[in-house]
Amino acid sequence: MSENEFKPIVRVGDVDLSGEKTVPYALADIKGIGVNTAFALCRKLDININRRLGELSESELRKIDHVVRNLASLGFPGWFLNRPRDPEVGKDLHLITSELLLKVKMDIELQKKIRSWRGIRHMFGLKVRGQRTRTTGRTGITVGVSRRKR
Repeated sequence: MSENEFKPIVRVGDVDLSGEKTVPYALADIKGIGVNTAFALCRKLDININRRLGELSESELRKIDHVVRNLASLGFPGWFLNRPRDPEVGKDLHLITSELLLKVKMDIELQKKIRSWRGIRHMFGLKVRGQRTRTTGRTGITVGVSRRKR
């Protein structure tokens, strides 16, 4: 395979990405990496944001793959990463794909186990972040508002 050949599907971070998209928007398809993070990665690695992912060379793709897997070691501040001050490890981490989903699920289970307010709300399937529940978030049989007889 030549260095300049276009690749329609590229594998980065154990995820198949479309080679047709520009680099930041293709990287944003990885769970745990948003558009802003992808743009920051491109700036840090000096990759043109207007190039398509399928046009990149193998060495550039290997560099992107390594950085996506080890984003915390690239020198980003803790607030930029998706898991700052991880309770188990005590370090700033940035998780992607199934690792991220597993950690979120484990956090919710821990909250349920210690019976925190958020854990109790999760247990009963209620809204967790302070939203109103009088009119929205109803489950079960749909019941409309009935008027009184005049």
